[in-house]
Amino acid sequence: MGIQLFMGQALFLATVVVSGLVLRRLLRLELGLACLCCGVVAGLLLPWLGLDTGIRASNIHDLVFYVILPVLIFEAAWHLKPSLLRRWLSPILVLSTFGMLVSCAVAGTLLYYVMAEPEGFPWIAAFLAAAILAATDPVAVVSSLRKLNAPDELTTLVEGESLFNDASALVIFGVILSLAMNTESSLDAGFLSVFAVTFIGGLLVGALLGLIAAVIALLIKQRSASNILLVLLAFSSFFVAEHFFHVSGIMSVVTAAIVSRVLLREHEEHLLCDVLSTWNWLGLFFNALIFVLMGLVITFDMFTQQWLAIAIAIPAALIARLIAVFASDLIGGRFVRPIPLGWRYILVWGGLRGAIAIVLVLSLPLNLPYWWTIQSMVFGVVLFSLLIQGTSVHHLINRYASDHNPKF
Repeated sequence: MGIQLFMGQALFLATVVVSGLVLRRLLRLELGLACLCCGVVAGLLLPWLGLDTGIRASNIHDLVFYVILPVLIFEAAWHLKPSLLRRWLSPILVLSTFGMLVSCAVAGTLLYYVMAEPEGFPWIAAFLAAAILAATDPVAVVSSLRKLNAPDELTTLVEGESLFNDASALVIFGVILSLAMNTESSLDAGFLSVFAVTFIGGLLVGALLGLIAAVIALLIKQRSASNILLVLLAFSSFFVAEHFFHVSGIMSVVTAAIVSRVLLREHEEHLLCDVLSTWNWLGLFFNALIFVLMGLVITFDMFTQQWLAIAIAIPAALIARLIAVFASDLIGGRFVRPIPLGWRYILVWGGLRGAIAIVLVLSLPLNLPYWWTIQSMVFGVVLFSLLIQGTSVHHLINRYASDHNPKF
């Protein structure tokens, strides 16, 4: 009976995903918005038809965390060009570490004081929401960059910053969530050491597993086997890092993808010719799926009862992103490659919240008294990103993408 229920749920979700792809094609919508609409419609139709898939915000944590997230991260990391990544690695690391901490601090402080509900929305809730809202999703922005023939360096900067940013967000989210679940704990100076160990530990685990996968692929020397190995690497690098070593799964997946691609680059024509198409359809499907899930669990009560919280969260997230990007470039000084001013505008407005933010908020334990407020905030910010930022960022790209990169 359990297998039948699982198959029914899987087929239902796949059907809604396909409906989203059809709607995207017919109305020329962004992928996330089209699939979100189909998810909402499916959620409304199911009770009317007397059907129940059993899919709830409370029971999809493992699906989004251990199945969807590794695929999204690996697919994005695989598309990065190693040579350009090395060129922009220093500003990417500053943005994804220092910038992430600044973003969380600013957004958390704004949310705590503006919400003005110390009992119903304590400081731990504010910083938990801030950590989730700090995670950016470059899918729509990168799509616009490619359509408008923006420089590859800008695309690499946006994608790379988002990937490392997501890794940092998940680390901060995990630390703050552990504090939220253990009310006797407090945030102290040990936070930075935990952050560093988790971040660097994920990097080391991913590098080791990427090396092992590359060696096995070279040993087998078969294209289909290489495809299987890389899919297995995506899931195993996340699971091993999170479950066994308790370090950053996202950082592990990013590093595993980059290391395996670099080590196999000389054999790309023989071993990796089918890999790109495999990850293209996997990335498309799972990106669509996460927005379908959001549509299924979203409720109109969020916008009628939590409209003020959403109205506060949107400017808080934008202000935090603005300060984080400009402070990171300022603090880097001459130690890191400077980011052109126009590109910083694109990073700020193009810092959309999407799949990763949804994954994190859907993983919130329901025994937290403020989980629904945070989920409403995040869903509201994601909708703003899709409807406003995602549909207008091309104006900034048209104007500023061609900014010349200053000499370093």
